[in-house]
This record gives sequence, structure tokens and C-alpha cells, in this order.
Amino acid sequence: MNNLFHPIVLAFGLVALLWSCQAKAPEATTSTSELTIPQLLDRHASLRQGTEWDQIQRLYVAQQQALRKNTQDGEAYLKLAQIFINEARITGEHGHYYPAALAVTNAGLEQAQGKEDLRFRLLAAKASVQLSQHTFADALQTAQLAVTINPYNAQIYGALVDANVELGNYPEAVAMADKMVSIRPDLRSYSRVSYLREIHGDVPGAIEAMQMAVAAGFPGQEATCWALLTLGQLYERYGEPAKARLQYALALEERPDYPFAMAHLAQLDFQAGDTDAAESQLKAAAAIIPEVSFYIDLAEIYKATGRTEALAAAQQEILAMLKDDEQSGHQMGLEYASLYLKLYDSPQQALPYAQAAYDQRPNNIDVNRLLAQIYQRLGDTDQAQKFAAVAGRTQSKHPDLLAVTKHS
Repeated sequence: MNNLFHPIVLAFGLVALLWSCQAKAPEATTSTSELTIPQLLDRHASLRQGTEWDQIQRLYVAQQQALRKNTQDGEAYLKLAQIFINEARITGEHGHYYPAALAVTNAGLEQAQGKEDLRFRLLAAKASVQLSQHTFADALQTAQLAVTINPYNAQIYGALVDANVELGNYPEAVAMADKMVSIRPDLRSYSRVSYLREIHGDVPGAIEAMQMAVAAGFPGQEATCWALLTLGQLYERYGEPAKARLQYALALEERPDYPFAMAHLAQLDFQAGDTDAAESQLKAAAAIIPEVSFYIDLAEIYKATGRTEALAAAQQEILAMLKDDEQSGHQMGLEYASLYLKLYDSPQQALPYAQAAYDQRPNNIDVNRLLAQIYQRLGDTDQAQKFAAVAGRTQSKHPDLLAVTKHS
């Protein structure tokens, strides 16, 4: 079973604040004479995590009140952006929250002239949203502007790492990661070191760095669970499913009903031949958040078990979800290409989407690896070898790449 969406970006995180007053539940929108504040969507009960959701709602309402008093309050716009980025990550409501975060960030930047620290923090938030929407060239430009304001902040180097990785600028990504970890060795910097080590074929080093990221995290926080999940994915990808299962179980201990861990346990169950357990876990995860990869994994179960009607219905739902993300500003070419290749068994349909992604970032090894797989399925060995050579230029040991080179 394949998870088409392997995020490398760890969210910049929500500012840790304390709130002392109770507040009513937020309205769908809050309007003033000059703006409409995007809605804070209710969380699924499994995602409320004790008092965490109450605190988020209070912070949201506080920013509503601040902007009612002063629509030029740049700090309030920034806090709203941080809330929306955090909620997108936790709830999976990307189509709502990323455009919302971008809107309030841009509104804040209009009020930040002459306030360089605020402007820097708003640019960092904007780069995070652009990365999440896969507008990587824009994210790089935004982060480069931010670092001219403050070259001593680790967070912005994380954005520079991520943008350069996605654009295939790997030497620059390594240089930015070195700066990041030298300024602040923490979960976010160790996780990026891990990913870069994997890209360059150092799988044991990647695992070691991700273990350091987990150790640096705070118990129960979503970022720590994401690091556990990513560590599990490393083990799973390189043939150690028992160790992977342990990491996913630990994530669920830290954060009960953590849907991404549930989905990855389902993948392991599917690989072990227990399709009933896999399907049950995936449906439970999908009931918590509308994450498209969960639906893709369910469709793969339907495909493997010959349930053609369920498969067809799932395919239509997946395409609708991808379209929704696309309409909200998310570039989805690589996701469409992976979907058509792996779920539809149609390399012909996959090719134009992969080519479009290649046109935007021709040096990215993931894009080149997918093109190599597509051409291999099309029987074009020369083209498969061409793209596999680019995908392998960092000495990556990714199993999909090794499979292409073995059979080309």
C-alpha cells in the first residue's frame, strides 16, 4: 500500500500562550468594516486533546476581539495565521485553512511596514503556507526575503531547507540545514537533517537523526507524534515493519486516536494480509480527518479484494478531494500522477501530470523517480533510465528507485 503524500515539512508550530478567560464558541465568520475573519472549524472529538481545543478557541476569539478594536493589529493577523496553519495540520482541512492562513498573513503584511520583527514572522508564516500548498518557488522567494531581515532565526532556515529540497537544490538545502541546526538543534532541525541524510543514501544516519528529533520533542505534542510517525515510515520503507509498528503504537500512546498513526498501522496490517483490520483502521482514521491518503489506501484494499463498485466510488471521491485541494491553491500534479499510475494502473494518464511537475522542478529526485516508474510501465527503457539517473544522483536508496534501476 502506498502513501502518496509523504510530507517533509514540519509545521513551524503554534506560539505557546496561556489564556485566562472563557469565551463563547466562534462564529462561522467575524466581519468588521474592513475584513472577514475566516472560520475556525470545529474539531472532531478525537482531535480535541483535553484542554488543547479550548485554548485554541480562546486564542481565536481573542484575535477576533483585537481586530474588532483595531483592524491594523498585525500581531492579531499573525496569531490567526499560526492558528490556521496548526489546524490544517491537525484536522486535515487543508482546503479551508491554508487559503485562510495566506489571507490573514497578507493582511498582516500590509500592516507591518516599518515593523521588521513582525514582518519577518509574517513572512515566515507565509513561506510555511506556500510550502504546504506546494508553491515551492514562491516559498523560496518569501523565505529568502525573510532571512534578509533576520539571519539568526532557525525557523526560516527550515523553510529554506524545505523549498530547496523540493526544487532539487540539494547542496543549498544541506547548507541551510547546517545553519539551522547550529542555531537551534531541536525536533525541527533534526528532522530535516534526517530527511537530507535519507536523500543522500545514509539510511542509518537518517534513522539516528529522526530518533534525536523524537527525543527533542515534548510528549503529547502533535509535532512529536509526527516525528514518531516519520521514524516509523523510515523503518517501514527500508524493511523493518516491526520497528515501524512500534513507532506508530508509541504515537498513539502519546496522542490517542492520532489518525496518521492509525492509517500507518493499517498499512502494516494490509501488508501482513489482514485486510479486515486494515480496512477497519482506515475507516476509523478517515472518520476523524478528511485526509485523502486514507481514502487512497482504502481504495487499494478494494482493488486488492476485487470490490469493483467500492473501488469506483472511492476513485471518484479521491478525485473530488484532489480537485478541492487544487481549487484552494494547492499544486497537485505529482499526486495526480501517482494516483493514476498506482491506483488506476494507467501510466498514460499519469504521464502528463508528472511531466507538468517536472516542468516546474526538473531537479527534484521524487519527480524524476516517478517519471522513471511511469516510463518503465510504458515499456520505454531509455526514458526510464534517463529519469532514474537523475533520481539517483544523490545516491538515494529509495526502494522504488532501486526497483526501477534493477529492471531497466
